[in-house]
Amino acid sequence: MSTCLPVMNFLFLKTLNQAARITASCSFADFTPQVTFDIKKCDLYRLEDGPSMKAELTREQGLQYYRTMQTVRRMELKADQLYKQKIIRGFCHLYDGQEACAAGVEAAINRSDHLITAYRAHAYTYTRGVSVKEILCELMGRRGGVSKGKGGSMHMYAPHFYGGNGIVGAQVPLGAGIALACQYQGNNQLCVTLYGDGAANQGQLFEAFNMAALWKLPCIFICENNQYSMGTSAERASASTDYYKRGDYIPGIRVDGMDVLCVREAVKFAADLCRAGKGPIVMELQTYRYHGHSMSDPGVSYRTREEIQDVRSKNDPIALLKEQMLSNNMTSVEELKEMDVAIRKEVEEAAQFAMADPEPPLDDLCNHIFKNDPPLEVRGTNPWSKLKSVS
Repeated sequence: MSTCLPVMNFLFLKTLNQAARITASCSFADFTPQVTFDIKKCDLYRLEDGPSMKAELTREQGLQYYRTMQTVRRMELKADQLYKQKIIRGFCHLYDGQEACAAGVEAAINRSDHLITAYRAHAYTYTRGVSVKEILCELMGRRGGVSKGKGGSMHMYAPHFYGGNGIVGAQVPLGAGIALACQYQGNNQLCVTLYGDGAANQGQLFEAFNMAALWKLPCIFICENNQYSMGTSAERASASTDYYKRGDYIPGIRVDGMDVLCVREAVKFAADLCRAGKGPIVMELQTYRYHGHSMSDPGVSYRTREEIQDVRSKNDPIALLKEQMLSNNMTSVEELKEMDVAIRKEVEEAAQFAMADPEPPLDDLCNHIFKNDPPLEVRGTNPWSKLKSVS
């Protein structure tokens, strides 16, 4: 009898597990398919009406936004680990804490719309359709990277995505130019142009604002205000921290950038304005970065660890969406845990692939300078060698 007990216990536990799986699979049909949430009111400038204070969220959208933000979070934490191991070198600016901005912006625009940002670019590279594997390869300078390992952290590109830009604020007039192209071609597309609170004080922003307002360009200028420009708080760097009013003659909106639904609804509102020929518009997304400005910045010399932990515990964008979905029976703890495990596995496998991927060969150094021109000789690279460039 005693020898049968372990077998019986095993069969009993197996039956319980099967029953639990069946119950879990059946309960998916019991989840709430759609919920309308009350969201925070935006601050408006030169606008009579603003975005809706209600946001509809389907179960599929919620899971998609959760997956996007959690993937970005895990990817950035992996990048942090690889940088400290000296596998990633050079400049590296991480986005964890700001995930609701990227997920919300992407949810509100079309894939055919255009986007340009600053050097904190990994999240938007991902939301624009580049895989985690290609991003991590690029961070490590490997051949499988999205820019073939020759761009690194702040120079990633994809269709309709014009990359991170290393010169502070330089992407803003470029974004206005992309919007001008959209207007000229009459394709009903727009350009989302992102910059930080530090770049908001650059003179070229106001030059771009002026031209955009004169020509009513379909451009959404978005200031991602993460409270600190490098190591200087916004209050110490800016005489006015109402960045959404900086357009002067351009309407503005200030949004809770830690709530993906607030961001989505505000960007939808701005996009409709632009497509109706009433653009441009200036937006400020109030957000927060958990890491320092870059990997050379510990991030705790100008702010306390307690401040960072306070934001993490009370205002984390992923935790907020998770709580909204769980409290409205749109998902289960078990389902989200399964997704978390799958995301961790995806990021880890991508990192392992990238570490094994070779660096680009020296012969590839001058290739892809132009998109589709015939090969040309590149002068002045090295007096002992003649490098050719092919598209």
